[in-house]
Amino acid sequence: MVKITDVVVKDIRFPTSRNLDGSDAMNEAPDYSATYVILKTDKGEALSGHGLTFTNGRGNNLVVAAAETLAKSFVIGKELGDITKDFGTFWHELVAGDSQLRWLGPEKGLVHLATAALVNALWDMWAKSEGKPVWKLLADMTPEELVRCVDFTYIEDAITPHEALAMLKRKEAGKAAREAEMHEKGFPAYSTAAGWLGYSEEKMRRLAREAVEGGWTHLKQKVGADIEQDVERARILREELGWDRHLMMDANQIWGVEEAIANMRRLAEFDPLWIEEPTSPDDILGHKAIRDSIGNIGVATGEHAHNRVMFKQFFQAEAFDFCQLDPARLGGVNEVLAVLLMAAKYDVPVCPHGGGVGLCQYSLNIVLFDYIAVSGSLENRVLEYVDHLHENFEEPLTVKNGRYFPGSMPGYGATLKADSQERFAFPDGVEWAETV
Repeated sequence: MVKITDVVVKDIRFPTSRNLDGSDAMNEAPDYSATYVILKTDKGEALSGHGLTFTNGRGNNLVVAAAETLAKSFVIGKELGDITKDFGTFWHELVAGDSQLRWLGPEKGLVHLATAALVNALWDMWAKSEGKPVWKLLADMTPEELVRCVDFTYIEDAITPHEALAMLKRKEAGKAAREAEMHEKGFPAYSTAAGWLGYSEEKMRRLAREAVEGGWTHLKQKVGADIEQDVERARILREELGWDRHLMMDANQIWGVEEAIANMRRLAEFDPLWIEEPTSPDDILGHKAIRDSIGNIGVATGEHAHNRVMFKQFFQAEAFDFCQLDPARLGGVNEVLAVLLMAAKYDVPVCPHGGGVGLCQYSLNIVLFDYIAVSGSLENRVLEYVDHLHENFEEPLTVKNGRYFPGSMPGYGATLKADSQERFAFPDGVEWAETV
């Protein structure tokens, strides 16, 4: 047995605003940050759980405090096996068991972000205890074990445990072949490296050309600052990409519904595969109206959809074409599983959010498992790749010719190197000590 004995929660911030990495119409100068949870056990250095949630800088300390509170209330002193044998029930208790903490959400906002960091640390610990990456831990589980990890509260009008079980059983036969395919060929990726809004047109053109030379077939452009600038930048990207490669666009919530429709009609000449976050992330009917008004351009959203209930409504309303769940905004792996199952039922491809700190590492585990055990399809599926900050993690991502390849280290893949934890700690790390 493994007993969880203590928690350490760190405020880690990377000064990405200095070079405008991650800049877009809504976030002009972000400092990519992580609430970083380390769960300690009675096994000492031999076993711990590392998890994080992604924030944008200021306010990360608030999520740190929430994670400490949740860990002390629900996790410290627990046996790992007691949690994992009925993980769905434990997860429900974590998000609903304390009515006073629940009031601060419910199941949204900083408390739910903290929930994600804590739950992701538990899955990291579980996978390490089994000697597997999280994607492999999930893929090797039986349908019954997977369903026991999901809290179906509020979503049984969209999918029932019985339906989920039947869906998973139907996909069992081809799992081994699909897993072998991922090792051999990898999972399709797309790059946002050339598309940040703060980059000059010269830098954007150079990075796009390098991406094409590197084998990338999908690139994403940030839009929304000025429509004329968006048109010119799209024209430059099409000059570099040609018309055989895919161009996606991301407005990062900056437009109103009518504005989004008008602007995407202007940008339609560049044949975008999708427009991402065209309006408020909470406006499900607004996304539906946009989708119904912009022809063959897909609507993609979900990185700011805070729980499975919001995703349920997106699916039921047929309000999007691509489900971009965020594994550190949803309440960890358990809630991600709920969304994956609904996506499979409603036949909406899952293309998780992969920017930020550690999200590509997390999302790779999610898409591998989804393909191997849930959807069994690669059609219209592609995972974001943002080429910065990965050097801070113990297991670097492997991306070749625009495709991700599975990781092999046990855990969830987002364990930060010890020196990075020290260097970027806020406010006392060396990167911040002279600036705060």
